[in-house]
Amino acid sequence: MSEAFGQHLVVDAAGCNDRISDRDAIAAFAEDLVQAIDMKAYGAPWIEHFGHDLPKASGFTLVQLIETSNITAHFCDDSGEAYFDIFSCKTFDETIALSVIDRHFGPRICETRSLTRQAPQHKAGARLAS
Repeated sequence: MSEAFGQHLVVDAAGCNDRISDRDAIAAFAEDLVQAIDMKAYGAPWIEHFGHDLPKASGFTLVQLIETSNITAHFCDDSGEAYFDIFSCKTFDETIALSVIDRHFGPRICETRSLTRQAPQHKAGARLAS
């Protein structure tokens, strides 16, 4: 078995503070997270407010490219929820990532999932699933 391609941390957070509705606070979070988990940002974060036609989903979305993949998040203004995805082919300390989320947005509760990413290995005669 070959070494895994990447690490993916998925965090669903509830009861976040008001910083989830502040573009500058979200930008500061992105900068802090990139540094804390020892990544290298590829350009500035993209932060836009979306979902105006669906109030429960309305809020900022963050996309921060990193040289080893990406960090994304969506923040829901109405519910105080936030959804984070940190994906990198370079390993990172998930405990540190969670502490940065907690420090910036103070969620009351989080559910996390850690995934190991690896595409199926090619075998002679193998076919794509349909």
